[in-house]
Amino acid sequence: MPKAETPKPTRPKSGFARHLPLIVVVAVALIGAMTLKEYLSFDTLRDNREALMAFRDQNYLVLVALFAAIYIIMVVFSLPGAAVASVTGGFLFGLAAGGALNVTSATIGACGIFLAARWGLGEMLTAKLEAAEGRIQMLKNALRQNEIEVLLLLRLVPAVPFFVANLLPALVGVRFSNFLWTTAIGIIPGAIVFTWIGVGVGEVFDRGEDPDLSLLWEPHVIGPILGLCVLAAMPIIVKTLRPKKAS
Repeated sequence: MPKAETPKPTRPKSGFARHLPLIVVVAVALIGAMTLKEYLSFDTLRDNREALMAFRDQNYLVLVALFAAIYIIMVVFSLPGAAVASVTGGFLFGLAAGGALNVTSATIGACGIFLAARWGLGEMLTAKLEAAEGRIQMLKNALRQNEIEVLLLLRLVPAVPFFVANLLPALVGVRFSNFLWTTAIGIIPGAIVFTWIGVGVGEVFDRGEDPDLSLLWEPHVIGPILGLCVLAAMPIIVKTLRPKKAS
């Protein structure tokens, strides 16, 4: 009887194959930053708004799918123009549908870059972080002890760039499930602001002006967002003060 063939052991992925998702993200981000900035702008939206609205009226679901796909790609590859995309969502689909599309697309894109970083650098970073000391060790411990609170703060604080809030949790090693839902919840306030700007962008274009994105920093807008930041930080503050009171 012929001998049964013994299965060949599977070889571990090479360093290049393991890092390929992150390499692709970084390469596309660099190319996009150099070539797409002038196209992903309010001028492009102004010049094509009538064609976009006509296409929307005839192919609503198709435009929804195209918009979501483009937005996700922009976030995954950290391409310029995310603010323009959020405003466009409000312009094309209104506050409710546009806001839902902006939040959903941004969340999916954020998860994409999170997983690319996790798969590309996971094993190497885990070993390095376990052996790290100083500030990296403090950050790792803070995220492990207050994971949800820190993730929400990263989303709510407007000064934290979106791609930083996507990559940092992956590099430190937070749970993907916590990253997913805190991203979806934490980006809602900012998404509402940009979508709201988009709802009235047609009138702004008619006046020959560009949308005023500085609205995010107006007291009546930034105040509630900062209030949410304080609420998210309260558990961390309480945990920090408890040992001092006990002593």
